[in-house]
Amino acid sequence: MLLSDISIKRPVVAIVASILLLVFGAFAIMQLPVRETPDIEEPVVSVSIAYRGASAEIVETKIIQIIEEQISGIEGVKSLSASARDGSGSVTIEFEKGRDIDAAANDVREQVSRAARRLPPDAEAPVIQKADSNSSPIMIMTVSSSTRSPLEVSDYVERYIRDRISSVEGVAFPIMFGFRKPSLRVWLDRRQLAARNLTVSDVEGALRRENVELGAGRLESIQRDFTLRTARNYQTPEEFAQLVIARGDNDYLVRLGEVAEVEVAAENPDSVFMIHGRTAVGFGLVKRPGASSLAVARAVTKEVELINETIPDDLSMEIAYDFSEYISESMYEVAVAMSVAAVLVIVIIYLFLGTVSVAIIPAITVPVSLISTFIVLWGLGFSINIFTFLALVLAIGLVVDDSIIMLENIHRRMKRGEPPLLAAFRGARQVGMAVLATTLVLAAVFVPVMLMQGTVGSLFTEFAVTVAAAVIFSMFVALTLTPVMCAKILRPNLDNSLVARYASSLFNTLQAFYRKTLLMGLERSREVFAVFIAIIGMTIGLFMLIPQEFTPIEDRGAIFTVIRAPEGSSIEYTNAQATKVGTILQRYVDAGEAVDIMQMVPFGGPGGGGSTNQGNIIVHLAPWKERDRTSAEMIPEIMSQIREIPGAQIIPTLPPSVGQNPFTGGLQLVLGGDSYAEIQEWRDIMFAAMSRNPGLAGIRSDYNETNPQMRIHTDSKLAADLGVSMSTVGQTLQVMLGSRKTTTYLDRGREYDVILQSRDEDRQTPSDISNIYVRSETTRELIPLSSFVTIEELAGSNSLNRYNRLRSITINANAVPGYPMGRAVLDIEKMASDLLPSHARIGWRGEAEELKDSGSLIYLSFGLALLVVFLVLAAQFESFILPVIIMMTVPLAMAGAMVGLLITGQSFNIYSQIGVIVLIGLAAKNGILIVEFTNQLRDSGMEFLDALVEAATIRLRPIIMTALATVMGALPLVVSAGAGYEGRRAIGIVIVFGVSFASFITLLVVPVFYQLLARNTGSPGQVAEELNEYEKAFSKGKVEVAEDRATSRAPAE
Repeated sequence: MLLSDISIKRPVVAIVASILLLVFGAFAIMQLPVRETPDIEEPVVSVSIAYRGASAEIVETKIIQIIEEQISGIEGVKSLSASARDGSGSVTIEFEKGRDIDAAANDVREQVSRAARRLPPDAEAPVIQKADSNSSPIMIMTVSSSTRSPLEVSDYVERYIRDRISSVEGVAFPIMFGFRKPSLRVWLDRRQLAARNLTVSDVEGALRRENVELGAGRLESIQRDFTLRTARNYQTPEEFAQLVIARGDNDYLVRLGEVAEVEVAAENPDSVFMIHGRTAVGFGLVKRPGASSLAVARAVTKEVELINETIPDDLSMEIAYDFSEYISESMYEVAVAMSVAAVLVIVIIYLFLGTVSVAIIPAITVPVSLISTFIVLWGLGFSINIFTFLALVLAIGLVVDDSIIMLENIHRRMKRGEPPLLAAFRGARQVGMAVLATTLVLAAVFVPVMLMQGTVGSLFTEFAVTVAAAVIFSMFVALTLTPVMCAKILRPNLDNSLVARYASSLFNTLQAFYRKTLLMGLERSREVFAVFIAIIGMTIGLFMLIPQEFTPIEDRGAIFTVIRAPEGSSIEYTNAQATKVGTILQRYVDAGEAVDIMQMVPFGGPGGGGSTNQGNIIVHLAPWKERDRTSAEMIPEIMSQIREIPGAQIIPTLPPSVGQNPFTGGLQLVLGGDSYAEIQEWRDIMFAAMSRNPGLAGIRSDYNETNPQMRIHTDSKLAADLGVSMSTVGQTLQVMLGSRKTTTYLDRGREYDVILQSRDEDRQTPSDISNIYVRSETTRELIPLSSFVTIEELAGSNSLNRYNRLRSITINANAVPGYPMGRAVLDIEKMASDLLPSHARIGWRGEAEELKDSGSLIYLSFGLALLVVFLVLAAQFESFILPVIIMMTVPLAMAGAMVGLLITGQSFNIYSQIGVIVLIGLAAKNGILIVEFTNQLRDSGMEFLDALVEAATIRLRPIIMTALATVMGALPLVVSAGAGYEGRRAIGIVIVFGVSFASFITLLVVPVFYQLLARNTGSPGQVAEELNEYEKAFSKGKVEVAEDRATSRAPAE
């Protein structure tokens, strides 16, 4: 082996190469960002627009559809989702991964500006953000005061805090909770207006005319120039109350204060946020796509500390909940598992080889291989995350394998009397091809994984690259540094220690037992083959029994309790229900299982907003080590307690993994069609069918037609006869019942809105609508709306959703514990197939969509991995039969993995899927060792059966050592606890059980199949040897002799 030859002859070169790898690897570690998962976020741009007073139907037709039509042709659009609500709407554009977010946002901004001319003139300017408007915040902060009102606290936050936090690197935008933006509210009294022969239009026109600040030109003198402007006369409520709006009889001046109450009040008072039982202003921070959660959290924490040094003493700002705590704790737990795994692996080597000097070698080579891996991660723009850390934990057992193979072979040759330098030289040459073969196989396993697309592909790719890079570096180190260290450190008297003698004695006994068992198995090859077929059948059966889900249920340090009161409920009613729930949940704070409770109403999801019948309570749990039970174990108890609260639907749930929305449930079935009436019928059918499934709970939809509404019908002919236009009617109703921004005012250098609206007591009953007056354009008299309008009471939905430009209704549900999501998806799809018409559009979103995508991708990747490994082995061994023998180990590993998942109650999820992919390479590795060494002995002239038995016996020690090293490397994952242990445990169980079962059965199955299939196979170098024979014979005129020799060889297949 040329690389090992050069290293032994020039040891300083090998040492320098390893030092350089360590230096560059350490530098790469300092440059890599740290986040929870790989960058799985698709580039997302959201467009939000407010249209005060407009119903959801109007927002959908006059705003949403126009924006959708304009932006649908933008390059790289993956999906469009939109929501129209009373008074506002939003469109979320998800782009294909790889699309530059800045370029995408510019394209959206350009298209929206083109659509602006088609939007209603009263609609506010669209707000475009480079993040999903429904993104979950990574932190929630609060600002509270014991002396200031919520309005004053909100004003301070708006002036001095919000911009500072928003400008922190990596922050996309804040979501405000309990925020009450100051405004000048003009509460109109319709009776006083009518008494003075005035209308809403008169008041609005006067405000627009009188409250202006305009540039008035310039004065230009010989020496100085002056810029002129007309100053505003109205800045306080008292000054606005004196604003003249009309001239009455006898030139009496009618002032605004006579027909309205003027005060500074909240622009939107329907918002409550509470923490520690007191009112506060909260804001959740949404990070930019691709930004590191940990880096953003650190920067924000530092900024909060600086803010607390400057804010008044009566204000306090705190970080109520930091979602990155879970990431930090989980990364710490993985680092601990990595350290424990490294120690266990070194201990295994020491126990098997019996000397400290031998154990020192992998203690040095393993860190070199692992640290070098970060060079590749940095070069490819990856990050340090849970998946790359897990890959490194598993890689410990893999990277040490190459060193073990090299070390054990050199160790064995030294025991036979060879001096260290010669043993290192010959031993490295002897197993160099086996090291190369196992490395290439392990790396080849991950090639299909690197080609996967979507969220699952992003998760798997960084894991696959990390493991592949680690094993490739381990091969380099095993062929360079390991032989050099063996030649320099090891000494001939290796077995003098007590541990060495005991290990040697124990292993000699095991080796003798194995030889007898192997000979027995070779004699009964048919029985062994029958057992092998039975194992395959058992594996398939076990796989069908194991539940499937996208991710395991994880304890992320929080419980979300979603509250849905009946449609049309006031904020006071919903908040009262939320307070009852909060009182129950407060018990967990008192018991020390929770830190605090945050209550927010309304709450329509992570993007904020929502109607007044929705609320949410976040229970911030105590650190993992300070609790005796997980969040999942607390959920049933909470559910049993909140059942006592009538009048609202209350659903406690857990934050899911990999960025899914925690507030919509794991199952999101999307029904799409042309009209909401038709989709509503399909929804009712699915509701009834899903309600009969005991495995589903919390079934709900985003379309509920129980919201009380009123429809105003206008007699257009009668209105025309009276001289009243429809625009006047619409404008008057919008101002009196929906509010309208008319002008602005200045307060301490900041501009605020002046908003017109009727008093609360004038908009409570249908009769209040009839008693509103408008002016006739012909007679100039006041005419009540009751003269030409009728009112119809009905029920409808306060939000209308769309998906990919189709009207849609989404049904959300939660799978109860013990009912796997994979089974739930199949059951629901069967319901839809049996009950809904063929033209109904059905799809999945959220975690269910990821589960379906990951299921199909993992099967494809598994098949491609098997094919790639087979072809790589065929190329290495110059044979299509030997790879078949080696690949027989894969079903054995799968059987062990399935047994492990079943007896531990684990599901088949993305973590266990990763483990299954890794098992392909791990299982094939042991087969390679036996086959490669058997071929070498056959080429040296040993008989077929003798070579097979001798190779398997000699390779017993490295096979057991590498198996135990791999198992010990993954064992800390199985027994781990703390944040994120669920995913670590799933992948650890697959590796531990799969490798344990496959390694020991492989010792019998591979020799049996080799005996059955490989008797007539030749050496990979057989063709080259034949050519050499022909060339020598031809040069001497002895072609016939060469042909005879070639014919006498065992033919290659």
